[in-house]
Amino acid sequence: MIAEILIGICVAIGLIFNALGIIGILRFPDVYTRLHASTKATTFGTIFLGIAIIVYAVATYIGTADGQYLMLVVHTVIAIFALAITNAAGSHAIARAAHRSGQLPEPAVVDRLKEAGI
Repeated sequence: MIAEILIGICVAIGLIFNALGIIGILRFPDVYTRLHASTKATTFGTIFLGIAIIVYAVATYIGTADGQYLMLVVHTVIAIFALAITNAAGSHAIARAAHRSGQLPEPAVVDRLKEAGI
């Protein structure tokens, strides 16, 4: 019962992060902020979904003592670790390539008074 609640909470959090990442990709103005949204969403969304898988596997292993669920835990931990490293490195490489190709970030502050000469 407790495992099912934890799994539901982790899946909900993971889906919320992924949905916010999709909204960020669609709404943000430039490549840098879109990259930030997609990287955070992928990292945190996948980590929480992975935690849900781990909780499921541990709860099932306790009930059945089948070794395949321990392998599921190991594979999930390896996948989360690899994703956390490659996601950060990949987004850094994309941001660097965008900067070198001349893509400038959108201005963060718009000063209407300065534009009007006041």
